[in-house]
Amino acid sequence: MLFRDFLVILRGGGDLATGVAARLHRAGFPLIILELPEPLVVRRTVALAGAVNDGEVAVEDLRARRASDAAEAAALAGSGVIPVLVAPTLEPVLAALPRPAQVVVDARLTKRNIDTHRDQAPLVIALGPGFTAGDDCDAVVETMRGHGMGRVLWRGTALPDTGQPGVIAGKGAERVLRAPADGVVIWQREIGDLVVEGELLGHVAGVAVNAPFAGVVRGLLASGTTVNREMKIGDVDARGDVAACFQISDKALAVGAGVLEAVLVWLNRLQR
Repeated sequence: MLFRDFLVILRGGGDLATGVAARLHRAGFPLIILELPEPLVVRRTVALAGAVNDGEVAVEDLRARRASDAAEAAALAGSGVIPVLVAPTLEPVLAALPRPAQVVVDARLTKRNIDTHRDQAPLVIALGPGFTAGDDCDAVVETMRGHGMGRVLWRGTALPDTGQPGVIAGKGAERVLRAPADGVVIWQREIGDLVVEGELLGHVAGVAVNAPFAGVVRGLLASGTTVNREMKIGDVDARGDVAACFQISDKALAVGAGVLEAVLVWLNRLQR
């Protein structure tokens, strides 16, 4: 493995983070994914975070397995299986690793900087708004759909969060399912199901969640998850492409390519 000595810590295992994992893993970088004890992932069929609850998951050609501790995660990294470790904070993991991480990627998409700073690794990369390249990280990768998506910024910030989902097949905010109440979400349909406008998808605390238009169910939080009113709990894709529900998205791959570019640029600079 050409890059066996360049361990990457990927904070987050959602659908965009999985695009990053795909690019780096396929290029030969050993990875460890860090996740929350209860991942709040909507596009679960294309998110390696699912290993937290399921023990092991596959997304396309990627296989991920839950690791019990940092030592097991480090042993798995680079083996062909991507370890997923429950670790809400980074520093204890860095301290417990048998070899230092060379790259840390904040792929949690929190749209604000919670606890990322440049001294966490020789190269620190962050995705999307809330970070300043050259200040709290070394590079920022643009996540906004459009001309700049996937672009690497070595100075400055990504475009600000608009609070509005990107438009797909003419549908923007209406494609996102939001909790109508506080409570537990229970679904009657699954990711990949074709639905018609107004069709019952499930309930939150007994309040119905209906399909906003005809299409395919692209993402749903895990049934049984406790949610707050207005929280994003799913999305419907008007294109109706069932296969796409089980494939890493164009956006995730573009952002992942940006992360891979940033890592390779940094490595080339080290060789000069």
